[in-house]
Amino acid sequence: MTAKFVVVFVTVGDYIEAQSIARKLVEDSLAACVGMVRQSSIYCWKDEIVEDNEILLIIKTRQDYFHKLRETVLSVHSYDVPEIISLEIQEGHEAYLNWITENIGIK
Repeated sequence: MTAKFVVVFVTVGDYIEAQSIARKLVEDSLAACVGMVRQSSIYCWKDEIVEDNEILLIIKTRQDYFHKLRETVLSVHSYDVPEIISLEIQEGHEAYLNWITENIGIK
């Protein structure tokens, strides 16, 4: 069976938390790379419309690491209900996908 690659999105409230989560995922070999993008979010929370500045983590990994990655994020994330969603990569540069595999699950 061929490995399925995914991009996982996680939003956090500030850059320090984003760095901490990203570093943990890479150090624990659950992600090969984590990009961090500042964004403005508008969402409904507890019956109110909220507008916040957040950091979006863009995590590159394989689907077979998603459950452990999710549990790790949940164990350190400050939100009550953090966004943790996985999108399958349909196609990608083969050398980059190989690099992902080479840099996860090695510990």
